[in-house]
Amino acid sequence: MSKAVLITGASRGIGRASALLAAKHGWAVGVNYRNDVDAAEEVVRTIAKAGGRAVPLKGDVAIEADIVAIFEQATQALGLLTGVVVNAGIIAPTARLVEMSVERMRRIFEVNVLGAYLTAREAARRMSTSSGGAGGSLVLMSSAAARLGSPNLYVDYAGSKGAIDTLTLGLAKELGPESVRVNAIRPGLVDTQIHASGGEPDRARTLGRTSPLGRPGAPDEIAEAVVWLLGDAASYVTGALLDVSGGR
Repeated sequence: MSKAVLITGASRGIGRASALLAAKHGWAVGVNYRNDVDAAEEVVRTIAKAGGRAVPLKGDVAIEADIVAIFEQATQALGLLTGVVVNAGIIAPTARLVEMSVERMRRIFEVNVLGAYLTAREAARRMSTSSGGAGGSLVLMSSAAARLGSPNLYVDYAGSKGAIDTLTLGLAKELGPESVRVNAIRPGLVDTQIHASGGEPDRARTLGRTSPLGRPGAPDEIAEAVVWLLGDAASYVTGALLDVSGGR
């Protein structure tokens, strides 16, 4: 049976690395993006040049109509989905809670929580065996921030990732009988562009030196965990919160 995976937020960072590695392991890949079409098409071209199969899928995960359309387009282009990676997420400039506007917090929770729940819901609707799906693996991107709290930085982001942990634990129990495994990865300080969007482009490199391994992680290292959880090697793993954080 062919393997097809949809990865949200796959045009950069961990999502991009996961798309490239999944394709290397034989997955056809749906590359979701919100705005940067050039970056998404570069991922698709890179996969195609290596002999793989991928399609770009535009849409904002926080908008229900968009996420439904993304899944429909992915299924039409790639066939039955047996993997979904809920990766799309955002942060905002560092601040204490007392300084945060409701608009900032609302957008964080719309993308990171509502977007994840909508993506997981659509995955469940399509992958569940009782709905005609073939089962498979759902991988959610949490963060070490969920257990560290990110004080004085972005407790709103940390809270949104705590919701991902809870979703993982509950949904694993709901979907186990449907032959769908549900797991989350909690990366630590990973050297990606997301830190620049929070106003601290060098944060991972600077603070990464304080981790037990003495460095930040690379997107490729998180992708290895993503692809492992997607595949048959993790066939008895569900409801797991996997720290890939360099010991932080």
